[in-house]
Order: sequence, then C-alpha cells, then structure tokens
Amino acid sequence: MHAVINNITEDSMAQEIGLEKGDLLLTLNGHPVRDVIDYMFHAKDDVLEITVQRGKKTLSFKTKKKEGLPLGIELKSFRTKTCRNKCIFCFVNQLPKNMRKSLHLKDDDFRMSFLFGNYITLTNLSSEEKKRIIEQKLSPLYISVHTTNNDIRRKILGNPKAPDILKELHDLTSRKIRLHVQIVLCPGLNDSEELSNTIRDLQKFYPYVASIAVVPVGLTRHRKSIIRPVDKNDALKVIEDVKHFRQRCKRRHGDPIVHLADEFYIKAEVPFPPVKEYGDLPQIENGVGLIPVFLQSSKKLKLPKKIEPVHAAVITGVSFMPYLEEFARKLNTVEGLSLDVFKVDNRFFGPSVTVTGLLTGKDILKTIVGRTKADCLLVPNVTLREGSDMFLDNVTLKDMEESLGMHVNAIEPTPEGLLRGITDGCKREN
Repeated sequence: MHAVINNITEDSMAQEIGLEKGDLLLTLNGHPVRDVIDYMFHAKDDVLEITVQRGKKTLSFKTKKKEGLPLGIELKSFRTKTCRNKCIFCFVNQLPKNMRKSLHLKDDDFRMSFLFGNYITLTNLSSEEKKRIIEQKLSPLYISVHTTNNDIRRKILGNPKAPDILKELHDLTSRKIRLHVQIVLCPGLNDSEELSNTIRDLQKFYPYVASIAVVPVGLTRHRKSIIRPVDKNDALKVIEDVKHFRQRCKRRHGDPIVHLADEFYIKAEVPFPPVKEYGDLPQIENGVGLIPVFLQSSKKLKLPKKIEPVHAAVITGVSFMPYLEEFARKLNTVEGLSLDVFKVDNRFFGPSVTVTGLLTGKDILKTIVGRTKADCLLVPNVTLREGSDMFLDNVTLKDMEESLGMHVNAIEPTPEGLLRGITDGCKREN
C-alpha cells in the first residue's frame, strides 16, 4: 500500500519539481512509502529521488534539498489499525451508542503511538510491524501495560491470547526503543501487591522504559462492567505503595520514574510533588503533572495592573475547580476585570467523570444559562474535538453562542491561555 499526496505546499520544492495533489507516492530513494512515517524516515537525505504514480503513468523526479525551503508534501492520513481487545474498562465501550462514529473508533496502532502519543497494548503488533519499529527506531512509543501478571492482564484486556508483556517489552527495549508506559489502576484487580510487582518489573527496563504513569480507571454511568472507581482510601494507599519506588529510583537514577496521575492526589487530598520531579513531563497529556504545572505557571505569571473593562466567564470540571478558583481570585485583582468561574458537573458521563476534557456542550449550557451576564464565555480547548469547534455531544461553539447570546471562545487550558482569552478574545469580539 502506498501513500497519496493530499496537498502540495505553495512555493515548496515539491511544487517546484512538479509534484501534484493526488499523486501516489511510490518510493523515496528506492524505498517504498506506505505512510507518513516512511516519508519522514526516508526524506532525510539531501538528494531525493521520488517516484509517483499519476493516473496510469509512473513518473520520476530528482531534487536536492535547498536550505530554508520545505519539501512541501502533505500525505493523506493512513487508515488506523483498530483494537481487537475487549478491555473491561474500555472508555469507547462506555459511550452511549448515539455518539458520532469517530468517537467509537478504538485504535491500537503503533504509528499513532509514535506520531501522537496514543497508548497501544502491543497485542495487535505483527512481526513485520515490530521489525519496522526497530529498523526505523520509532521511539518513544506509549504502551498500556496495566500489569505484568499475564493472567490478570489478559483478563483486563479481555484477550486470552495477549502475548507475554515482559517479553514484548524486552524485545523493544533491548533494541533501544524508548517507552513510556501506563498502568490503569482498577481497585481490587491490579493494585496493592500486583501494582508493586508490576512497577518492580518495569523498572528493570530503565532507562528504555523512561517513565511509568499510574492513572485511575475512568468509569462513566454507561459502563456495564462491575469495576468500581478509585476512592480516597484507594488513592492514599496507591500514593503510599509507590512512595518507596519513587524514592529509590530518585536516589539511584536522579529520576523517580514512577508518576501518579493528578487525580490520585486530588482524591487523597494531599499535596502534589514538586514540578521538577515530573522531569520533562512525558505523560502530561495523560493527566500526570498537569495541575502542578498550572499552579507553578499561575504563580510566575505577571499580571497587568489594569486592562480595558471586561466581564468574562470560564468553565471547568469538578476536579480542577479549586485550582482555577484560586487563580481567578488573583485575576480578579486586576483593575477592569471581572471573571466568573463555573464548575460543570458531568451529567452526561456521570459524577465519577470529573475532568474538564470530557465535558459536553449540553452540560456546559445547563450550567451557564441564566447565571452570568458576562461579555464572553471562555472554554478550555480540551473539551473540543482536536482541530474543530465541536464538543463530544456534537454541540458546536456557534451553537453555544446562539443559545447563550454571548461570544464563546476556546482557550488553551493554561494561566497564560486564560489571561490571553480575557484580554484578547473577549475584547476583540466585543
């Protein structure tokens, strides 16, 4: 299978030599091109020989890279390899059936892991794909381990044929493929002694297992499994269980290696570790270190003394509300600014889902309607489908604007993003 050229950048080398949108990219310097990863891997040479198929013709091009001039080829997205597992906590299986089709896609594709940090289980990896990972040094990859006890792991994955996870990890790390792994913690299943055993096994692969994240299982009200959510006592025990591992690794390697999702510290009502202990934040997108970074940034952010008068509102999920309120009190000392903060309960997925990124448009509307006279509503962009203005329930920003009768702007979920949304977004739209 070859890659289709989806777009040619204006004033690029590709346009200069005559490549066109719709061309089938066959080879780069004699190497077949199956997807964007092959393209990235083989386009590093200074001189490129490119073969494409255009209609029934096969055409060849040769070019030498020019400094400052991009090659300019954008390839059509590859078809994602879907997951065959039946994980007992699979979030996709906890969605109502009337959600848009793309939300029901379960991927387990090493290319998505390399390109975008998606977590894969290594259960759908063919020998050819493993060979490609090693040859092209596709690193780091993000791996869902959950437990190194194969019997329990197969139960969690709902896959009795899942291969030996320690062997799979050894095959990759012995060839210097770096991995960031996650353990989705299910109380009574892979916690306590099983968690300790898993961390002990994984630490043996350091530095190629570069980080281990423990995250609480996410459960919606639509779930059919009997797993229970992590509670305060569970969180306190997990923090205590991993404490000595973190201390030992920090003494030995200067890196705790094992990191807990912010939600554990929130549930346990204990302070977060210092931001410096999270290293380069390799799993921040997994909710690991997100709030400590926000708190540190909010303390360092220099606020203006005065801005043009504006009344803004911002929403957040239940778990982040105390931290956003704290920063909002600081913002409201700025002359000319009035900021309302609203906590949105997740009625759609249920009360155990407290993160901002899983809020729906309808739940936001139910919270806001009639409760503020703000000039604009600021919505963290993590609530929207990537690259779009649509929430999980298909409500759009425009729909929300029409319902509320105010401007609605998406912002980055950082102190800087919130301040920028207030001073630029609200002001510009009014």
